[in-house]
Amino acid sequence: MSILGHIVRFIVAALVLMVVSWIVPGFSVGGFWSALILAIVIALVGYIIEAVFGRRVSPFGRGIVGFLVSALVIWIAQYVVTNVSVSVLGALLAALVIGIIDLFIPVSTPFEAGRKDGK
Repeated sequence: MSILGHIVRFIVAALVLMVVSWIVPGFSVGGFWSALILAIVIALVGYIIEAVFGRRVSPFGRGIVGFLVSALVIWIAQYVVTNVSVSVLGALLAALVIGIIDLFIPVSTPFEAGRKDGK
């Protein structure tokens, strides 16, 4: 994936996070730049978790473990990015809504795009 593809992916992810912040109670993002930085932080933390624990524990994985790890990553990211506030319930609901959105708009993360093995 080209650098332009990565930039577009992060912009789309930021827009999704802003939409999620409007509909999920307990999840708020201060503005577009905070959402963009949040999208980058979530991708980086997810990549680190996947590198350490493997694909099955990845927030990009499917199932209950992937869902819970996604919620945990969202909750942890609030401590890295300013103007973001997430409750535990907000992180769970945000992970659910983001997962539902991903069903309709399936796109790989920037870090998944470079993989050749498909695992």
